Amino acid sequence: MQPKKLIVIGGGAAGFFCAVNAATQNPELKVILVEKSNKLLSKVKVSGGGRCNVTHACFSIAEMIKKYPRGEKFVKQSFHHFFTKDTIEWFESRQVKLKTEPDGRMFPQSNSSESIIECLLHEANKNGMEILMNRDIQKIVKPSASKDIFQLYVKDGSVLEADFVCIASGGFNKPEHYKWLADLGHSIESPIPSLFTFNVPKNPLSELMGISVENVQVKINGTKFIQTGPILITHWGFSGPVVLKLSAFAALELAKMNYDFTITINWLADYHENSVLEKLKSIRHEWASKKISNKNPFILPQRLWEYHLTQCGIDAEIRWADLPAKQQNLLAKQLCAQLFRVKGKTTFKEEFVTAGGINLNEVNANTMESKIVPHLFFEGEILNVDGITGGFNFQHAWTSGWIAAREIASLK
Repeated sequence: MQPKKLIVIGGGAAGFFCAVNAATQNPELKVILVEKSNKLLSKVKVSGGGRCNVTHACFSIAEMIKKYPRGEKFVKQSFHHFFTKDTIEWFESRQVKLKTEPDGRMFPQSNSSESIIECLLHEANKNGMEILMNRDIQKIVKPSASKDIFQLYVKDGSVLEADFVCIASGGFNKPEHYKWLADLGHSIESPIPSLFTFNVPKNPLSELMGISVENVQVKINGTKFIQTGPILITHWGFSGPVVLKLSAFAALELAKMNYDFTITINWLADYHENSVLEKLKSIRHEWASKKISNKNPFILPQRLWEYHLTQCGIDAEIRWADLPAKQQNLLAKQLCAQLFRVKGKTTFKEEFVTAGGINLNEVNANTMESKIVPHLFFEGEILNVDGITGGFNFQHAWTSGWIAAREIASLK
């Protein structure tokens, strides 16, 4: 009897993890991974500045699911099958130890994504997995009464056949790119960008590019979206964790606004306008004879402090005692509620993620199998699941890949 055949479409984290685990768990299964480009695990290679942010050191499912703007209920189920601890153990049992950084991100101890790539390639070779490169699948015909296997039509004219198909092709940025999946009967949530930075054109703040502030609060005006955390000033506007979180959670609303909106920044997240005014009043007495530009009471980067003084029309050479009440009030407002007009976005390096994809109501979170087409599975970013930056998207990739592999390996 011919061995059952699994074809995994997509040579990224989710696809590779599914393929190697299916091959490991059922040696009788013929596993073929199909990648449309000439590169494998390309996002793994470049993520985290080439170090690969494997997962996040969060061991509570209730806490972890808060990091997914879309798919929270779905991952709440799937994480019960394969979670952070399982990811760490899976790699460590294959001699790839992970380390935790102060912000919770986890990387290989080697500080190189090559450790992860080599581990996965070694597993593929050890289990006799077949890898086909430069194969662009354009159409899938599901099993029927006349043909009880899947037929996969490749752009080069060839046809592949399989008993099980896993789709881990990543997210697409245009709705038409999902047509081959919609043709199978699945509905698609329209793709939009998630994880991007904010463009603030022609603002003098851009002269401070490279400056970061550890604890600011940013609100998208006219919405409920507000986040606190580190911000980075760039030559085009704003980046950093606080902006990336906002871009992810507000992705749908910002797309509707065509990325033209205003934000309010509180540069001193631990203060509000009244408490800043109180602080400024006390400083005027404590530092009465000192120049206002020489020392700032909020430990802001010096150039940023000078920028705020200039914006308020405050002479940098005056003493604290001579600061007029009107400008003092203006400075408090500037520090706690500075308004910026955002026009446009910029992709955040290699962390770019697509929100949207296969409708989650049509996929079983406990098996990753389609509820519409038996023996068809989905993993990773092709699903309408996306997390913020910090290893959360990779954890979803490992989890969904492992669950699908386990299910397929158990099918006869």
